[in-house]
Amino acid sequence: MANLKEIRNRITSIKSTMQITSAMKMVSAAKLKKAQDAITAMRPYSSKLTELLQNLSATLDSDVGGTFSTQRDVSKVLLVVVTSNRGLCGGFNSSITKETIKVIGQKYANTSVDILSIGKKGGDLLSKEYNVVSKNNDIYDDLTFDNVAVIAEDLMRKYEEGTYDKIEIIYNQFKNAATQIPQVEQYLPIKPIETSEVSTVNSDYIFEPSKEEIILDLIPKSLKMQLYKALRDSFASEHGARMTAMHKATDNATELRDELLLTYNKARQAAITNEILEIVGGAEALNN
Repeated sequence: MANLKEIRNRITSIKSTMQITSAMKMVSAAKLKKAQDAITAMRPYSSKLTELLQNLSATLDSDVGGTFSTQRDVSKVLLVVVTSNRGLCGGFNSSITKETIKVIGQKYANTSVDILSIGKKGGDLLSKEYNVVSKNNDIYDDLTFDNVAVIAEDLMRKYEEGTYDKIEIIYNQFKNAATQIPQVEQYLPIKPIETSEVSTVNSDYIFEPSKEEIILDLIPKSLKMQLYKALRDSFASEHGARMTAMHKATDNATELRDELLLTYNKARQAAITNEILEIVGGAEALNN
């Protein structure tokens, strides 16, 4: 009977776990819908802003972008690593930390690298081996363009002051609920525009103010939007990864519960059979 009690306790424990994972799955599914709508709605604007900037830049000298477009000898790099504040989301956080370690080892093995972490998990893991200069864990409490713009302005200021020669963003790009793609994007300096990849600008357009002034105004906005888009992508990816992970956990718990129920019923049936045999054997002994 002790064996039956142990199996009963395990079944009860698994049922409790199933309730938790199922609830987390539903919460993540609700949050994913909102986050997915936000990134889907923002992508056309971000793409059009980038396209406009590229089209204007293609018709001007390469130095129009000022400090943000200046290519330097790279001796100090800042990696902006975007993860989540919470776990239980499969390989979402580990894929970014692995990608960060890979980038440092392959691209910047002989370069001084600092890390600015956005998300508690990445900061905690990477701070054990690398120099994490700043942690921005509260941004997810109110993920708005204005709050992200503050971080983007700080990055632009550090690049202008020469604190860093290059800044890159490492994050998960949202594809669907089951697929998140680790991305490494150059943030600063702005990559030179390939004229072959840029659509031709209609020469009949009249620009007010001048193209140069428009570009200088668009660059900070584009950089803020690039960082905001990366965070929105990562936010949607996190909830997609957690929903998928909790769905798999619930399925695994259900399968384990069914196996234990079968084992419990077999053991219970065997115990009842033994009791019947003992009663029959006792009755036969009395008759004899």
